[in-house]
Amino acid sequence: MEAVKTEETILINFSERLKCYAQLFKLRLTSFVVISAIFGYYIGASTYNFSEVIFLIIGGFFITCSSNAFNQIIEKDYDKLMKRTQNRPLPLNKFGVGEAMWVASISGLLGIVMLWLLNPLTGSLGALAIVMYVALYTPLKRISTISVFVGAFPGAFPPMLGWVAATGSFSLEAGILFAMQFLWQFPHFWAIAWKVNDDYTNAGFKMLPFGKKNKSTAAIILMSTLLLFLASFLPEYFHITGRIATIGLLILSLLMVYPAIKLVQTLADKYALRVMLMSYLYLILSLSIILIDRLL
Repeated sequence: MEAVKTEETILINFSERLKCYAQLFKLRLTSFVVISAIFGYYIGASTYNFSEVIFLIIGGFFITCSSNAFNQIIEKDYDKLMKRTQNRPLPLNKFGVGEAMWVASISGLLGIVMLWLLNPLTGSLGALAIVMYVALYTPLKRISTISVFVGAFPGAFPPMLGWVAATGSFSLEAGILFAMQFLWQFPHFWAIAWKVNDDYTNAGFKMLPFGKKNKSTAAIILMSTLLLFLASFLPEYFHITGRIATIGLLILSLLMVYPAIKLVQTLADKYALRVMLMSYLYLILSLSIILIDRLL
């Protein structure tokens, strides 16, 4: 009878294990998510409660850590095929899938409880974010390019979640924050997909609109930045902010439109990289501008 070959877990020390958890949780990405939620809270709050902010930070942190960990568990074998992910702890067997499952599950449960203590709607949104990211977006990445559309929903939750944490209810303002971050997802993720297309192709991920780096795909990326540009008018139109925010948002979105135009003209990776970098700038500064405008 032929023995079944099992992968052995590499023994690592405590310091190395902490580094592995930082990779499993994608702490850099997680910090952006938590910061977005904090901005949403302060944009929505009429009065500030420090304990609520702490609960939001901890809850948002664990929710995001859980989502990222489950994502890497599901994609462990595919991560081995990509240069950008092959050194993650699970592909290298630095700890087992079982341990990662326990950590992801406990983190998710803690995050939902912390957000639920703020109010049930916030806790429900946190739970929905995990389900949509893990059960829908992650498996869809290998099936259809619609995965980016599906993934944009949980990706747009943070500022809305922060607003709901502050107010206890959903509103038009929360919807506008959601809509703007939803539109932001497309140029951001398509620019990343353009830059690492070879890796994604090796792993069987379908992320680019037309499956390849061509004029049509570049044009779709440009169109997504133009939609974000037009969305700059939404906060003022719905009387959430004033003219200062509109001008600031227009400038930030133009910083993404310009390299997208150059991408259409040249198909050069460097312009996809610039769209990606400018999208990170937009994420934080757009929320900062909205908050400052509301405080004036």
